[in-house]
Amino acid sequence: MPTFLLEVGTEELPADFVDDAIRQWKERIPKSLDTELLTSTAIEFYGTPRRLAVLIKDLPTQQSDRTEEIKGPPQSTAFKDGKPTPALEGFARKQGVNIEDIEVRETEKGAFIFVKKKIPGKKTADILQALIPQWITGLEGRRFMRWSDGDLRFPRPIRWLVALLDDAVLPLELINGSTTLNSDHISYGHRILHPEAISISTASAYLETLRSVFVEADLAVRQKTIIQQIEEQATKLGGVAEISPSLLSEVINLVEYPIAVAGNFDSEFLELPPEVIITVMVTHQRYFPVQSSNGLLPHFITIANGDHNKANIIASGNERVIRARLADAQFFYKADCDEPLESYLPQLENVTFQEKLGTMRDKVDRIMEISQLICDQLELDPSIRSEVESTAMLCKADLVTQMVYEFPELQGIMGQKYALVSGESANVAQGIFDHYLPRGAEDAMPQTITGQIVGLADRIDTLVSIFGLGMIPSGSSDPFALRRAANGIINITWNAQLPIDLAQILEQASSDFAVAHPDQTSPLSVLQPFFIQRIQTLLQDAQIDYDLVKAVLGDNDLEYTERALRDLLDVRDRAFFLQEIRNNHQLDEIYETINRSTRLGAKGSLDTQTLDAKSLINPELFEQPSEKAFYEGLIALLPQTNIALADRDYQELVNGLKNIAPVVSQFFDGDQSVLVMADDPKVRENRLNLLGLLRNHARAIADFGLIVK
Repeated sequence: MPTFLLEVGTEELPADFVDDAIRQWKERIPKSLDTELLTSTAIEFYGTPRRLAVLIKDLPTQQSDRTEEIKGPPQSTAFKDGKPTPALEGFARKQGVNIEDIEVRETEKGAFIFVKKKIPGKKTADILQALIPQWITGLEGRRFMRWSDGDLRFPRPIRWLVALLDDAVLPLELINGSTTLNSDHISYGHRILHPEAISISTASAYLETLRSVFVEADLAVRQKTIIQQIEEQATKLGGVAEISPSLLSEVINLVEYPIAVAGNFDSEFLELPPEVIITVMVTHQRYFPVQSSNGLLPHFITIANGDHNKANIIASGNERVIRARLADAQFFYKADCDEPLESYLPQLENVTFQEKLGTMRDKVDRIMEISQLICDQLELDPSIRSEVESTAMLCKADLVTQMVYEFPELQGIMGQKYALVSGESANVAQGIFDHYLPRGAEDAMPQTITGQIVGLADRIDTLVSIFGLGMIPSGSSDPFALRRAANGIINITWNAQLPIDLAQILEQASSDFAVAHPDQTSPLSVLQPFFIQRIQTLLQDAQIDYDLVKAVLGDNDLEYTERALRDLLDVRDRAFFLQEIRNNHQLDEIYETINRSTRLGAKGSLDTQTLDAKSLINPELFEQPSEKAFYEGLIALLPQTNIALADRDYQELVNGLKNIAPVVSQFFDGDQSVLVMADDPKVRENRLNLLGLLRNHARAIADFGLIVK
């Protein structure tokens, strides 16, 4: 069984495209082979800056023959007076069968003509010739380009094609305007160490042939080699390398033949904050820092794509570059520290936040107002409120410092450093850094109350302001990262256990926006469902069953929407509690009666708020003892529901619901059962109110009508 190799040779590809292209091929190539009924024992994907490749092992030489059943016209159309009609003759001709080969079969829609047609398998080579151009031109990504005089688009020009079935070239043509690229045995080695063409004799010899010309095409092997070499160099330098996953992922796709090269910088630069040095190394130079137990060492490690013999030259060049970059950073740091952080606030008036929303100084003012609103809700001590106010005032000041202007990645980090230099408290300084957290799904949460409150205020202002302008995220388009901002608000609140009333804050901020922008409407009505969607997503991400999430949030239920936004901690706790009682089967003990009561109770006119049976139910209308027992059970349930609502002790309520469940079962199905929809309207309303009251008690936890058994 043959092995197939495809290699697409290119000019140097963007590092991020290599991984993205392989990911797309891993999704598409196996599917396309399955569609064509081609199986293999393994499909391996390779990539370097100059090539993308796929190796498919043990393919069949052709598809298996197969029989396909084809449905034809109805019998009434196929025959007339027992003789074949032109419709049947045309069908048989199209399928390449004789009239004698057809079969009449009954279906749900009557008798139809069927034929079993034998389809011979296509040759694998023919199938691959049709598929491969789709594999290449179907790749998607950013920064695609055209070259020569053709319309073919790819991140970089394609220079060669290798397509082998074992040792035979699979003929392929890639046409780009007046240029035609044909497949061959010919590939190329390392651009510097072996620039000459090489011949790949067989598909299975691909990796070893490339290794002989200083190209490691296997990404996993390149990664292992890079890590091993970095660690060896770090040990020689007396430290441990700090290997950033994102930098490692990038570097892997920048080299074909990795060589770890160590370099040094002047120890005087260690006076800079370590975050500055690391940012210069990692973000701007793609160097790996070296740490010791005492902190950063004046060394770095870089991955070169070249010759071991040139390591000293490479190191020397890298040292000159980083020395200049660190000297610039040192100048910026000293200049920035000459002024207190507060002195930079006026310069924020020269930085636009958004054209219709004013400057960053205007945004800071709004952050301060929202921060104080949150402080009011949390009833914080004056000393903490003062620190929150200072944090909010200074949270964006570092944006106009020279360091952050040159290295935007350091926003917040430098704000923290400069706040300490300016004599601000540790809580204020840490809060300036913390208010940017979390910056993504896997990032740390803010640990200070100053950072938590200012971070909430910053995100709330962004959401209210951008939504107020009608710039609402749609599909995958979210240029202001509003979904991430809303997720941050919810996660910060949950993580820090902050008992905030988000609904009130959104109402006030939306009202303030409408006053400041009379030509715009309040964004509140679109913000509320947006937050509900975010809560739903985060709860499902936390492995809460979809129906339980829907049950605690309601189905376009304004009461539940308001409740969720007024108490984010409560909606989280109810969702996790529901999942817990489903897992331990307590939900099974109450589900049937509560769900049935919820569905029937909806036929009545009772609101969803009332809980007190004494003020609503008329015992004189009872006709069966089960009605009285139901009524007394509701009276006993009321204090348990009140405890659940006051203390979020929902187990107390479930205990009460378990106690009343047998009583409700008697009401429905026992020897004392009643007809809920009685002819007497007063009796009917009384019974529906009993059910509606039980539904309302259960609604303290969730809408049981939305729970799926």
